[in-house]
Amino acid sequence: MDKESRTARRAAQRQSRSQSPLLKIPFQQIRHQFTPLETVSAEQVEQLHLASLRILEEIGLDFLDDEALDLWQKAGAKVDRSTRHVWLDRHLVLELVAQAPSTFTWRARNPERSLAVGGDTLIFAPHGGTVFAANLDIGRRPGLLKDYHNLQKLAQMCNLLHTSGEQLMVAHDVEVSARHLHRLLSGFTLTDKAIQEAAHGRIIPNDALAMARLVFGDDLGSDPVLAGVINVNSPLRYDDRMLGGLLTYARAGQITIITPFILAGAMSPITIAAALVQQNAEALAGIALTQLVRPGAPVIYGGFTTNVDMKSGSPAFGTPEGAWALVVGAQLARHYNLPYRGSGSLNTSKTPDAQAAYETLWTLWPAILARTNFVMHAIGWLEGGLTASYEKFIIDAENLAMFAHFLRGFEINEDTLALDMIAEVGPGGHHFGTTHTQARFSTEFYESFLADRLSYQTWREAGAFDTAKRANLVWKELLNQYQPPPIDPGLAEALQDFVARRERELAGVELYS
Repeated sequence: MDKESRTARRAAQRQSRSQSPLLKIPFQQIRHQFTPLETVSAEQVEQLHLASLRILEEIGLDFLDDEALDLWQKAGAKVDRSTRHVWLDRHLVLELVAQAPSTFTWRARNPERSLAVGGDTLIFAPHGGTVFAANLDIGRRPGLLKDYHNLQKLAQMCNLLHTSGEQLMVAHDVEVSARHLHRLLSGFTLTDKAIQEAAHGRIIPNDALAMARLVFGDDLGSDPVLAGVINVNSPLRYDDRMLGGLLTYARAGQITIITPFILAGAMSPITIAAALVQQNAEALAGIALTQLVRPGAPVIYGGFTTNVDMKSGSPAFGTPEGAWALVVGAQLARHYNLPYRGSGSLNTSKTPDAQAAYETLWTLWPAILARTNFVMHAIGWLEGGLTASYEKFIIDAENLAMFAHFLRGFEINEDTLALDMIAEVGPGGHHFGTTHTQARFSTEFYESFLADRLSYQTWREAGAFDTAKRANLVWKELLNQYQPPPIDPGLAEALQDFVARRERELAGVELYS
């Protein structure tokens, strides 16, 4: 790198640090203040509801787990044990769904970071389930444990995120049987936020519960401390892995996020109306099952419905059809008085480029306007969820910060109307020097930590850094400034001992048996 390039880079780094108020943003729960967007009428919601009940009663679903079949049979559902198929009476389902709480508290290791779920609250959660790590330095490669740790540190540093990650990154350098243990260890030690962990099978959730008891004590059910996503194997099938997690978490009073994954045209009929009817039927069946296990178990109605790309057969994210599904999914969740999970940074771009930005905002805006309570994958997603991008993490953090600012709204009163200032300056003047402006210039507007607003010449002299390059500087600065949250040394040692012991015990074990 020549002297001129080094000078420009240093200038850009100084600019990044001087502009970056990201670390000044306090951790706080966001609340919706605006009337939710609704794209279908109450009568149409009822039409979707009734059609969903017909699916449950007349078509039914597969439940590929003997314990789940036993529960349904005991409750009076029609069960065919040979095909593991269940038909659900509408009255049984609705009676059970009505037992799920509309709001609850999700405890974090740091009590100041515990979360209210449901009602008018909004939670931003990081991406999950990604396989590859990507940034401008390494390109794109399989994820490693150090990537998982880096992303947990960034999640801790970014107060716009309310939870730590579930499966932020597949750590390919860790044995499959031990990956969940290292995820949990980093979640409990590198962060002090509310914890997500995969509800897959019975071994992983039970290990998560055991580690949670080390942190929170034996009473986990009064207010939950763990959450896991239960994806329906659409169409109309709950597999044994998901059911094992659902039953284990629900029985322990932990949060299940029941989420059908439907691509219209592939896992459902091609119309969004049909996809939503199927989504609703699948979600209601899973929610009802949680209440069979433990009445009052906390549960979130999830939606992950979009269209398939009919040219390639791949998922299409950031589409108008996906936006419809997000908004109507929220309407359906409110119909049952349940918290709603949507998604945030979904896109199919391979790099943090313009496509990644506009597809993300075509997902995030509908989620916010629909009054979503829990926004999963709010940050860092690329390539249809295959890749976690360090730069995209920072770009998305900028968007989340702007949404948090936007949702606070603005005041209209005698002081903010400032008619006296308008009269004082009069025609043809300016307001830079007024007492009103001087008292508010540093706090009135949202201050970007990423956007470039230099003149063209100054920008060129500073290295002509585009958004991705500026984001690269920001995530590095955050990691350099990371400090682990306080934790009792005895607790940290107990968690490490548990992980070491279970790693030995699980070597070579099939986790989903």
